[in-house]
Amino acid sequence: MSDNFWKNKRVIVTGGAGFLGSFVIQKLVERGATDILIPRIENYDLTDRGSIQQLLDDATQPVEKCPEYLRPVGLTLPPFGPAQGKLSTFDLKPENLLIIHLAANVGGIGANREHPAEFFYDNLIMGVELMHQAWQRDVGKFVAIGTVCAYPKFTPVPFKEEDLWIGYPEETNAPYGLAKKMMLVQAQAYRQQYGFNAIFLLPVNLYGPRDNFNLRTSHVIPALIRKAIEAQDRGDKELVAWGDGSPTREFLFVEDAADGIVTAAEKYNGEEPVNLGSGYEISIKDLTEMIIQLTGFEGKLVWDTEKPNGQPRRGLDVSRAKEYFGWQAQVPFEEGMRRTVEWFKENRQKIESRE
Repeated sequence: MSDNFWKNKRVIVTGGAGFLGSFVIQKLVERGATDILIPRIENYDLTDRGSIQQLLDDATQPVEKCPEYLRPVGLTLPPFGPAQGKLSTFDLKPENLLIIHLAANVGGIGANREHPAEFFYDNLIMGVELMHQAWQRDVGKFVAIGTVCAYPKFTPVPFKEEDLWIGYPEETNAPYGLAKKMMLVQAQAYRQQYGFNAIFLLPVNLYGPRDNFNLRTSHVIPALIRKAIEAQDRGDKELVAWGDGSPTREFLFVEDAADGIVTAAEKYNGEEPVNLGSGYEISIKDLTEMIIQLTGFEGKLVWDTEKPNGQPRRGLDVSRAKEYFGWQAQVPFEEGMRRTVEWFKENRQKIESRE
C-alpha cells in the first residue's frame, strides 16, 4: 500500500530538518516517497503569512522549477527534472500535495517557564495559518502533530483521547500545549464545514539519536544523559536532578514516532485525535537510575526538590492507533535508551563544537 500511496504525492514536511523530521523523511523514503520538500527556517518563516504563501507557491511548481533549497540534503532520492524523465508523478493537482506539520518552537520545563509567550504565539500562528492556507489551496491532506502537553494536568492515567478537554493543562506547559491543541479544533471545524482532510496526532515525549542535547533547551532524557556523562568525566561526586523523581512519564523512541506518523498519513482519515505512544510508563527516579547505569556515572544522585516536577503522571492509552490504522511501537525502552546514549557519546564533540 505504501508505494502506491506515495508515488503520486508530493509531501511537505515542516520541521523536516529537525530531530523527529529527519526520521520522518527516512521513513517516507523507505515507504516509496520520491518527491519530498523540507522548508527550512533560513528560507521560510512559518509564523509569517506571506512566507507561508511563498512556501505553498514554491511547493506547487513543476519539478524543474521547484527551488533546490526545498529538497532534502544528504538523502539518496531520484533526480528530478525533464532530463530525468520527470520521475515525480506530481502533476500540480493540489489533492496530490500532502503536508506533515512537525515544525514547532519547543523546549523543556526551563525553556517553557522563560518563554511562554513565544511558545504560545509561534506554535499557534504556525499551525493555524498553515492549515488555513492549505485548505484555501485544496491541499489533499494535512497531518497535524500535537503534543501530550495538551492533556489536562490531572487526566486519569492512561490518557485517553476523549479526556483531552476535562481540565486545564499543567501550568508550565499550558501555553505550548494549548497552542498546539488549537490545530485539533481547527482540523475538526474545517472538516465539518469544508470537508478538509486534516488529522491530529498526539505523540508522547520523544527521545533517541539526534535529539537536542543543549542543556538550556533540552528535554529530560538528553539533559540527564549529558549531565551524567559530563559529571563522570569531571569526577563529580554528585549528580543533581530536578524535582523529587516521583512523576511518571512515557517516552516514545523517535523511529517509532516517525513510523506512526507516516502510517497515519497513509491510512487514517478521521476527525478524532489519536495518541502515539509506547504504552510504557516509568518514574523519573527509575529513568535517572537507568541513565546513571548506562552512562557509567559513579557518584551519588541528589534531587533538587526546589525545582518543579511538572505533570504528576503521564502515560497514554495507545489502543486507538492500533484500532484505527494498525500501528504500535516496536522498540523496547532500554534498547532505545542504549542507542541514544551511544549516539551522544559518538557525536559529543560535534555537538559541543556547535554551541
